[in-house]
Amino acid sequence: MTNTTNRLTEWAINKIKSEYPDDVALLVAVDGASVNGDGHGEPFDYFVPATERGYELALTFIIDGVGNDLYPRSWERTERTASLDDLATQCLGSARILYARTEADQQRFEAIRQKLFNNLANPNFIYKKALQNLDVAMDLYKTMMFEERLYKVRGLAGYIHHYLTIAVGCLNGTYQKDYTLGVVGEVSTWENLPERFLEYYRAVLAASATGELKSLAHLLITSTRQFITCHKPESAGEKEAPNFQWLADWYQELRTTWNRIDFYCRTGDAGPAFRDACFLQNELAIVGEEFGLGEMDLLGCFDPLYLEPLSQRAVELEKLIVTAIEREGIKIKRYDTLEAFLAANP
Repeated sequence: MTNTTNRLTEWAINKIKSEYPDDVALLVAVDGASVNGDGHGEPFDYFVPATERGYELALTFIIDGVGNDLYPRSWERTERTASLDDLATQCLGSARILYARTEADQQRFEAIRQKLFNNLANPNFIYKKALQNLDVAMDLYKTMMFEERLYKVRGLAGYIHHYLTIAVGCLNGTYQKDYTLGVVGEVSTWENLPERFLEYYRAVLAASATGELKSLAHLLITSTRQFITCHKPESAGEKEAPNFQWLADWYQELRTTWNRIDFYCRTGDAGPAFRDACFLQNELAIVGEEFGLGEMDLLGCFDPLYLEPLSQRAVELEKLIVTAIEREGIKIKRYDTLEAFLAANP
């Protein structure tokens, strides 16, 4: 530690002891946060308030051109970090306690840190978090596709890679710890990476056109999606047995949609047929996954000039669903007439 670092650390600790002895639980530095002696994170990084008054310690200032930020991270935010819901994982995993109000405060912090490490070692947990960060990257990609300004597209490409890197880090049971290495330097040390992940990132750095950046973002997302799929833990697929009575109720409700598709296909009305088929396709994707019915492709055969294949495919998928329900011994509530319904439901 430099003399400046020592003196700043002493200043912060003395200020806490003299002005906020009951209001600040911890003062924390983050190893690896400083880059080439820029001063960030060297004397301190953040503090954990113990009371509302403790937040008054927060301060930003510049010394000899170097910006410093003594900022608060609440116990609640620290818990979110341990659950990988707050993305500043380094602030917990690589933390170094400079001051603790009490032994209990230090133990509380270490318990939360251990929770982080336990989560990173849990295959089901990190798989779920990888999917969540992939979803964020895909949402950013949607925004990118409607943007033409180079600086905007370039920034979105950077953030897409950032969230994908978090996802990949999760599946490696780790996080980016040392910013002095840079993205390529550190990520290249991880054991498992998506195909051409770093190659695509280097290409992003070199790209000079919006179309190129969009294509590279698509390649990064595709590669990472495949990587995540290949790392799905077996236990992640374990869930409660599906409720086929629910599926029967769902089918009874949506039976009218099949009727509408049949009607519009027979009358050659492509617009309404397409609308209802889109709705049904979305529903089929959900129940297909939930009930293990496999991929249920309805719209693949849609042709506005020849609707008969769509009608036939709808019938095939309906039979598949009905068979799955009846195979479970569940009787679908069908009545030929209103009288029959009323007789069965007095």
